[in-house]
Amino acid sequence: MDYIKKKTNIYTLLLFCLLFLVKIPAYAQTDTTTYHLTIRKEQVNKAGKKVMGMTVNGTIPGPTLKFKEGDYAVIYVKNEMDVETSVHWHGLLLPNFYDGVPYLTTPPIKPGETRKYEFPLKQSGTYWYHSHTMLQEQSGVYGSIVIEPRKKKLKYDKELVLVLSDWTNEKPINVLRTLKRGSEWYQIKKGTATPLNKVIARHALGAQLKFWKQRMDGADIADVYYPAFLVNGSQKHEYPNFKPGDRVRLRIINGSSSTSYWMTFGGKTPTLVSADGKNVVPVKRNKTFIAIAETYDFIVTIPKNGQIEFRATTDDGSGSTSAFLGKGPVLAAPDVPKPDKIGMMKKMAKMDMRMGAPSIKYRPRKDEPHKMEKNWGMQMDKPADKMKGNMSHDMKDSMKGMDMFAKYNYDYLKSPVKTTFPKDVPVRNILLNLTGNMHRYIWSMNGIPLSETDKIKIKKGEVTRITLNNLTMMSHPMHLHGHFFRVLNKNGDYSPLKHTVNVPPMKKITIEFYNQESGDWFFHCHILYHLTSGMARIFSYGTPRDPRLKGYPVKKLIHETNRYYTWGTADVASNMTGVSLVSSNTRNQFNFDAEYGWNKNMEAEFTYERYLYDYFRVFAGVNMENTDRNSLDNIKTTAVAGVRWFTPYMFDLDLRVDNELRPRISIGRDVMLFPRLSVFGYYEYRLDFGAVNTLPPNKNVEAEKVWNAGAEYMLSKNFSLVASYDNRYGAGGGLSLRF
Repeated sequence: MDYIKKKTNIYTLLLFCLLFLVKIPAYAQTDTTTYHLTIRKEQVNKAGKKVMGMTVNGTIPGPTLKFKEGDYAVIYVKNEMDVETSVHWHGLLLPNFYDGVPYLTTPPIKPGETRKYEFPLKQSGTYWYHSHTMLQEQSGVYGSIVIEPRKKKLKYDKELVLVLSDWTNEKPINVLRTLKRGSEWYQIKKGTATPLNKVIARHALGAQLKFWKQRMDGADIADVYYPAFLVNGSQKHEYPNFKPGDRVRLRIINGSSSTSYWMTFGGKTPTLVSADGKNVVPVKRNKTFIAIAETYDFIVTIPKNGQIEFRATTDDGSGSTSAFLGKGPVLAAPDVPKPDKIGMMKKMAKMDMRMGAPSIKYRPRKDEPHKMEKNWGMQMDKPADKMKGNMSHDMKDSMKGMDMFAKYNYDYLKSPVKTTFPKDVPVRNILLNLTGNMHRYIWSMNGIPLSETDKIKIKKGEVTRITLNNLTMMSHPMHLHGHFFRVLNKNGDYSPLKHTVNVPPMKKITIEFYNQESGDWFFHCHILYHLTSGMARIFSYGTPRDPRLKGYPVKKLIHETNRYYTWGTADVASNMTGVSLVSSNTRNQFNFDAEYGWNKNMEAEFTYERYLYDYFRVFAGVNMENTDRNSLDNIKTTAVAGVRWFTPYMFDLDLRVDNELRPRISIGRDVMLFPRLSVFGYYEYRLDFGAVNTLPPNKNVEAEKVWNAGAEYMLSKNFSLVASYDNRYGAGGGLSLRF
């Protein structure tokens, strides 16, 4: 009997186990949510003109992917384009291999391929997805993600996802090329340029000179001109189906490539309930800043009479986009004043700060962040004797200047639960100075772009605490993949958790996160053009690389931040014609310049130059010019070598010697006098001491001078009218073409 009983028990146990195993696939299938996404190139019209964009399932933005916390996500992404693509699941905690950064964590999706992403959903909230391949996000590869919690904690009736974005009719690669060449066109087009006539009218010439001394044109807020700003793919959107009394949860995502916004609401003040997918202590706020890649959730109540306007106004005041909820008269959102860039410049000029920290260093392998922090930015450490005499005046001016950016703080965000780590966990402190060069458009950290640095090693089981010190005149939204970090603010133990943090100009923000993953994770500025120009790092746990990445070296990702960009100018005038070509990456630049005067004078030169740091480079090349004025019978070719320096007050200085041992110095400068109108000048002085050439009798030295001056009026991004006088070619005027 005991044997039979035991045997029966064993059969019962086996049957139970079999039934349990049979049920597992059904249970997994029930909780698995599957999506199919197709990325393709299509003609789209977002700003009054049909251009080639990139769509996800035929739309911009792509579809909203809806899940429930605890679900298992399976997403198939098909690439129907003729170029590689990728998808990053922004803010999601997932296995490293599915994070979606091509060549770093995930293989790229090649043309014609389909990539399967699968991962458990360990969180709830508002998130988004986007391409992480070059500039594809700007072309339309982005969309929203909504993950409902297991248990609903917030009270609302309906919800609406609002995806903010910026749109350009240009090819994004041409936008970046325009930024690399240092063109002022985008600021002119937006109406945010600060020409000298406006500076003088505001009695700000002294402030302008201080900025020029530090090689800065002025305060800068945003880089790119956009003809349209979008909400859910349109410049304006109406949602009339909401009824009076409805409590609506707005899930707002900033999916822009390089635009941050001030969000304002018509009607009663809304309640902010979530930031970057994490619930916060509810707080009523009308005017809230949303940086690129951040998400915020608000609850609004539809009024009995009228429709609410939600408005997102660009940080630089160059445009806005709106959504309208409900029916009836519009309850307009409050206006956001346009920033006063000249006023900002005047305030900053009074501050004791050193601007213009280099974006590339002479010795990039020698990382000295604390030395850079001390030498640049706010200069708070003054000699005691100086402090005694000037403390009240200097400190007041500095504090007033710092108040300009106080509005960007995160003190209004408070976690509903403590976010601290155990006290016995080791903490590693890292200082990252955010650095950049607007003239060459190179962005970096600690003066070292991604292409010139190593991975930052971190250890599992430790806390990494990062101080982000912004030494530039622009805000930088910094995003860490695969982790949430604490943003240390006045709420102490209840500091909020985020995946993206905005660091205002000349300000510091400290974040910290617990190291509990494996693999390599990207950390970068989410201004797309800053990322592509070098402002990024890789945090590495030092674990073995996933074997599925074999054949996909990380150097290809790094190469994206150090590509060559080529541009040129062609001039046709009544006195001469000329062409100039430049091809440049972070450290290397090739230049070709040729001029031909109708009076039979000419000069052509090819040089290669190597940037030792931001403002100083060495060069060598070949120069050709006619030796006899007004005659092309004798053309002399000489080898040249020297140094070029971008000086304080923004002059281009060239010191060289040729193979005939003739030294030459030249200096040039251009200044924008009025919107679209600039003046320029150039002076060159060369000496021949007869070291190689035979000088005329009774002459110990022979000198040659070249100079020119003129004005340029910008008609468009690519064309200008030019008038000039050159002592070789005489006076004339004509057309200048930029390409």
